Amino acid sequence: MPDPIPEQRPSTPVRPTSSRPAGTSTPPPGGGPGPLAGLRVIDLATLFAGPIAATLLGDFGAEVIKVEHPRKPDPSRGHGPSKDGVGLWWKHLGRNKRNLTLDLSTPGGRDVLLKLAASADVIIENFRPGTLEKWDLGWEELSAVNPRLVLARVTGFGQFGPYASRPGFGTLAEAMSGFAATTGEPDGPPTLPPFGLADSVAALATGYAVMTALAGRDRTGGGQVVDMAIIEPMLAVLGPQLLWYDQLGYVQPRLGNRSTNNAPRNTYRTADGSWLAVSSSAQSVAERVMRLVGHPGFIDEPWFASGTGRAAHADEIDAAVGGWIARHDREEVVAAFEKAQAAVAPIYDVRDVLADPQFQALGTVASVEDEELGPIRMQNVLFRLSATPGAIRWGGRPHGADTTAVLTELGLSGPQIDALREEGAL
Repeated sequence: MPDPIPEQRPSTPVRPTSSRPAGTSTPPPGGGPGPLAGLRVIDLATLFAGPIAATLLGDFGAEVIKVEHPRKPDPSRGHGPSKDGVGLWWKHLGRNKRNLTLDLSTPGGRDVLLKLAASADVIIENFRPGTLEKWDLGWEELSAVNPRLVLARVTGFGQFGPYASRPGFGTLAEAMSGFAATTGEPDGPPTLPPFGLADSVAALATGYAVMTALAGRDRTGGGQVVDMAIIEPMLAVLGPQLLWYDQLGYVQPRLGNRSTNNAPRNTYRTADGSWLAVSSSAQSVAERVMRLVGHPGFIDEPWFASGTGRAAHADEIDAAVGGWIARHDREEVVAAFEKAQAAVAPIYDVRDVLADPQFQALGTVASVEDEELGPIRMQNVLFRLSATPGAIRWGGRPHGADTTAVLTELGLSGPQIDALREEGAL
């Protein structure tokens, strides 16, 4: 078993890992306590919304204890590419978490979780509704040992309703929310994202919900249950589409890279084969683009005065903008747009992200010394705080790496821990 790690052990970054205070040119080194220091979070969740929410809390100082089944590790350990048998996705998802193995369906596992719950502020779980109750670990039992506990329950469809018992994944939320129906080319099929978009959106919502519940606890003294259905945050980020249908009967169609709200808004290919994205949500920016590409006459057309009007004439606008961009190399286009104060961005892959000077200035990518792989790079904490920055203190730990340490801290003796192992609870 790997050696246990201290609760707040700082990483030794090759590049800074924490948020950049205002007025400084580079981020400070990581390892500070963070604004959520003292908050204890128990992460019982897998794949992916719940665990990401716990990661977000851990990034800003919360002590996160990841609980995995002793014989069935978190499936993310086996998702995607690996190096030397170590799953790379897990290194990102499991960062800043201590790792404990526990079979909650055993009497010993149940007892340990209740001990953890008694000392915790937050538990995040994503079992199907009724699973914790089947193990006598539902809200009634958990709140009895800790009335101040916040229990975040993250499922595909929520804790009640006709679909509550169905297996739920982010892909289903992307389909049912209306996202896929509006994504893709007009004459093509609905399109799903090639990554966990709905899970990530739900994770952000869950982190917000947990902090809201904790703020409520500060006022009332009592904890509560967060019921997060992954289908709902994904619907929320689609903006006014539901209202459009309610009031106008309008159903958003698939438009490829165009928008019904403004134009020019598309991707365009340059003379050197690169792709660029152009946006013109602001009227002034749309006017600058048309002057830049040599079509100032468009600005005087009555339809050009609104985003909707411009969108209705997207064919004409795209021909003008796309034709001009196609005659220039990427760097020429970006420089010209920047000089004109018009909005353009190269379409990057991950190699471009790592090389980009703006991401470098922000410290968006962190390098962390990992006990298994050495230096590893990943996305840094989500935002910068000037006084109490977050930090990546370590990457995802090996399965069960901190089991003995966590149980010892709970007051269990060596013989008690051995007994739990013999029972199969660990």
